[in-house]
Amino acid sequence: MTTRSAQLLRIVHARPGVTRAEAARLIGIGTGAATELVGRLGAAGLVREQPAAPSGARGRPTTALGPHPEGPLVAAVSITHEAWQASAVELGGRVVSSAVGAHRGGDPSVVLTAVRGAIEALGPRVRGVGVAVTGPVSRDQRVEAFPLGWHALDLSPLRAGAGVFVVGNDAMLAGAAESSRGAASGAAVALHVRVAAGIGGAIVADGRVVTGAIGAAGEFGHLPFGDPGRECSCGASGCWGNEVDGSALARLLGVAPPPDPIAYAHRVIAGAAESPDAEAAVRVVAGALGRGVAGLVNGLDPDLVTVGGLGVGLLAAAPDAVQDAYLAGLMRFRRASAPPVVAATFGDDGPMIGAAEEAWNAVLDAL
Repeated sequence: MTTRSAQLLRIVHARPGVTRAEAARLIGIGTGAATELVGRLGAAGLVREQPAAPSGARGRPTTALGPHPEGPLVAAVSITHEAWQASAVELGGRVVSSAVGAHRGGDPSVVLTAVRGAIEALGPRVRGVGVAVTGPVSRDQRVEAFPLGWHALDLSPLRAGAGVFVVGNDAMLAGAAESSRGAASGAAVALHVRVAAGIGGAIVADGRVVTGAIGAAGEFGHLPFGDPGRECSCGASGCWGNEVDGSALARLLGVAPPPDPIAYAHRVIAGAAESPDAEAAVRVVAGALGRGVAGLVNGLDPDLVTVGGLGVGLLAAAPDAVQDAYLAGLMRFRRASAPPVVAATFGDDGPMIGAAEEAWNAVLDAL
């Protein structure tokens, strides 16, 4: 594929509905060359040109570029602690179809078999697979899902015959989604922090996720920002994630560890305004979130911080607790122009969107 063809496909993916004239301007070619290029990609079953929505302006109607109805797809997969989802995503990011299923951990082969079947059912148009999974992921595509008891689990069976296969930690991929299409779009260096069953995230520099030496960067929840006397399921002690989750809220409220810490945390945060005890617990956890984010900002120097997962609720329920702890934890010289801490755009869909984006990036590289 020519450089200009690749440029046009990336423009259509990033800006579905872009006009042919605008795409030509972005590439730096004339209208005749653009017409020829669009025709060639249309004949290859990659893009389709349609009349654009009426603008009310006089003159010749313009046309808009989008994915070809029979064009390639990617399968975006998310595997969480209790469920999985597999979706077919077309060029431009629209979800065409989805399948979902529940699981309780246990034998991972059962989960992988179900997910692989769902991917295969998406059909032969699938050119690539992107998988978002909870836990650190190594470069050889193995995951350590501590709460599920999955250790060095090989995810390659999910390739399902696709030409492209990418795997990433769910929080890291959520960060990629925020930088490509969400609240961090346009930021030169963006930090994403996602609170779920622990804390993960990503640093995204100039649009590229920093994955680390073995691919397991972004395990922010295992930084020793917490109680050094508290052991973590990862094998370390003092992990920050244990201070900012549903189990932390349960400890503060004097109740037993909840079987589903994420659902429990959502309930406590939602009810904080009606219960002084819940409000106090939420403020403590929100402060722990703010302090940890300050440590990351001191060390990583982003120009924007997005917070996802349970962090969105904590920001909404106790914004002053987050902000006060954040500013207090920053080095003095940073406080006057502290990077904003904002809610993520995509919420629970962030990992899926990030998996689709990374899969499409790889597919477009391979075309």
